[in-house]
Parts: sequence; structure tokens; C-alpha cells
Amino acid sequence: MVVGTCRIILRLPENHSLKGKRMVIRSVLARLRNEFSVSAAEVEAQDAWQQAVLGLAYVSNEAGHAHEVLSKAVSFVERAAPDAELLDFEIEILYPF
Repeated sequence: MVVGTCRIILRLPENHSLKGKRMVIRSVLARLRNEFSVSAAEVEAQDAWQQAVLGLAYVSNEAGHAHEVLSKAVSFVERAAPDAELLDFEIEILYPF
């Protein structure tokens, strides 16, 4: 078993409220879950209006497959949220056993 994790940092320059941020982030998270079958949540900066940190996790039997799914998810976030700027992302593959 292999667990892939991904941390995505987004900047929301046009956003001016937490309500607006939640609308954008909720939509992106729901679409990630549906498209890629990943676990996804906002994991940091919940009170910052113009920044969001998303955490993704994916379980697979191959490291390459987990990395590929998470890489595609990052590309999807770039396309799916045109009002969000991708600042950074990090993918890590874990071997828990």
C-alpha cells in the first residue's frame, strides 16, 4: 500500500471575504473528490481571505500511479479555479507499512 499526499497553496487576489473564499474552495474540493477520488480538505489558513492551503490524499498500490493522480489533480486545480493563483505545491509518497 502506498499513500500519496499533496499540499497546494493558492492565492485568491480578487477575493475580499471569507464567504467568497469558501465558495471558491468548496467548489474546487468537491470537483477534486468527484474527478480524482482523492480525499481533499482545506488544511491551513482558514481565516485568511486571500490564501488557501489544500491537502489531498490518495491511496494506491503503486507509487507511480499515486504520483500521477496527484499531479493531474494539481493541474486540474490550476484550470478549475481561474480566480486562484497556484503559488506552490508539494507531492509526497508514503509507504506506511
